[in-house]
Amino acid sequence: MNSRRFFIFNLFCLPLFSFLLLLGGCAASKKSSNQNFYFIQMSDPQFGMFTANKSFEKETANFEKAIAEANRLKPRFVVVTGDLVNRNGDAAQIAEYKRIAAKLNPSIALYNVPGNHDVGNTPTPADIAAYRAAFGQDYYSFVQGSVLGIVLNSIYLHSPQNVPQQAQEQEEWLNNLLSGANEKNYKHILVFLHHSFFLKEEDEADEYFNIPIATRTRILELFRNHGIHYIFAGHYHRNAFAQTPGLEMVTTGPVGKPLGADSSGFRIVTVNKEKIQHHYYSLDSIPVAVGK
Repeated sequence: MNSRRFFIFNLFCLPLFSFLLLLGGCAASKKSSNQNFYFIQMSDPQFGMFTANKSFEKETANFEKAIAEANRLKPRFVVVTGDLVNRNGDAAQIAEYKRIAAKLNPSIALYNVPGNHDVGNTPTPADIAAYRAAFGQDYYSFVQGSVLGIVLNSIYLHSPQNVPQQAQEQEEWLNNLLSGANEKNYKHILVFLHHSFFLKEEDEADEYFNIPIATRTRILELFRNHGIHYIFAGHYHRNAFAQTPGLEMVTTGPVGKPLGADSSGFRIVTVNKEKIQHHYYSLDSIPVAVGK
């Protein structure tokens, strides 16, 4: 190649070639980002539970460690599945939760989920309004890559007697959301709420820690009809895992006070195109890194 041709090649072809490589790399990176990532599920930090609302030093230590570990691991997002505080409306408990949550790296999304201690076991409309004023919407959706996340207020499913209008509004919203989700081609639709639908068996008897079977049956049928396979909850203050045709019900132990053999900790959930894997770690055994 003579010098003139070499000059023309450098002038026109090399920049184009570099641009195409860059474009391809960006597309590959975006594709990988959309299909492969991990997130952290925390549950029940429940400020005030260790000392029956007298103080919350232990909850502070646990949640600060959990947030620091999340900052080190850099998940796509963190979701806290309810009972952010132990006494709904307690200004000091709410302020301490929010103070520590604000330490999460701004590049990591944080999604709060209401629990029964955040709104009350049988909340009134005023309780719901107070929660929304402190933490934002009590049910909503979000998108991360190829995943649709659905946050539900499970108190509307468990004990809606004083808030029937709000419960009906959530269910209508959920139906509309899922009707439109079919057109979006999400790889996974994940549901996050506080109460588990069930702990061991889909048809288990009603109890404090699960959602009543009449509501359970109706909502799980809706989930199955729309290709939902994974549900993440807390409330139980220990881990539980149950499978039923087409569904995994994952109940995660507490960042705060345990009520069983599982130590305080959180769950790391790895998402790829084909499947979702998850593992619970105590706060003293968080891995150095997370494989995708």
